Amino acid sequence: MRGSSAIGIGAVCVLLGGLWFLQGIGMVGGSFMTGSRLWLFIGLVVMLGGLTLIAGALRARRNGRAD
Repeated sequence: MRGSSAIGIGAVCVLLGGLWFLQGIGMVGGSFMTGSRLWLFIGLVVMLGGLTLIAGALRARRNGRAD
């Protein structure tokens, strides 16, 4: 995956995971996900995956291995 694509996809994952996390803890209403612990954990996993993707892409870019 290209470096800038990985960073973009990672950023989307962080934002989407953040939304799901906030819905899971009940801070964002208006959805069946509001107040559900399942969505809290799904949001955390997606956010961590996005952060890992961004960190890997930045590390590859810094080391000159970005495709």
